[in-house]
Amino acid sequence: MITGRLHSIETFGAVDGPGIRTIFFLQGCPARCLYCHNPDTWKTDGGDEIKLEEVLHTARRSVPYYGKDGGVTFSGGEPLVQGEFLLEAVRLLKANDIGSVIDTSGTYTDEYTEDIIAECDMLLMDIKHSDPDKFNYISGCSQNKLLEVIELANRHNTPIWARQVIVPGINDNEENIKELAGFIRAHIDNLYQAELLGYHVMALNKYEKLNMKYRLEGVKPMDRKRLSELSELLQIELCR
Repeated sequence: MITGRLHSIETFGAVDGPGIRTIFFLQGCPARCLYCHNPDTWKTDGGDEIKLEEVLHTARRSVPYYGKDGGVTFSGGEPLVQGEFLLEAVRLLKANDIGSVIDTSGTYTDEYTEDIIAECDMLLMDIKHSDPDKFNYISGCSQNKLLEVIELANRHNTPIWARQVIVPGINDNEENIKELAGFIRAHIDNLYQAELLGYHVMALNKYEKLNMKYRLEGVKPMDRKRLSELSELLQIELCR
């Protein structure tokens, strides 16, 4: 029997894909992002065991609230790390008329990845940075996997909801936004939408409890007005 490793579940989520969603945060991630707010999901053997039937049972509870757009989002960690379990979970939900979104950082692929992308409804993709070196600096991983995941999505016409976390002093400038727009236009064939997320420091207490060093210590949260200005610029650049 295929089982997965679960960090936590969030119900009635409204920011992890279209509509109202049930979010399963799975264990395991190869990235070590500077601003990661779930470092307790990095270990693949952490969390609790979960069975496919439990995923379906939990997802069904909120069916009346999903409407035509909502459903389940698999996040993490990096959910693609648990490829075999994730594929079977997506297929089981699909067989029961519940859609799935995969929230991925594009830092991992294996023999299950293409089938997952073909079966799911959308990728919620965190594009750390359009520049390969800066992508590596932020995530600790090569950008090659991200490009591979995008190419698989293009092959199967799977929509991508592109995101980028904007961090003061790292990528909070017009040049980055223009480069991001160019990257999206050049690589993503089926863009659902693109948005910028403001860096925050809500995970500081978690790092302290885990006795882990927070590498962006002292960096202030992203200014909302500045984020709004950059978001407007992104939309303008995407229309060029």
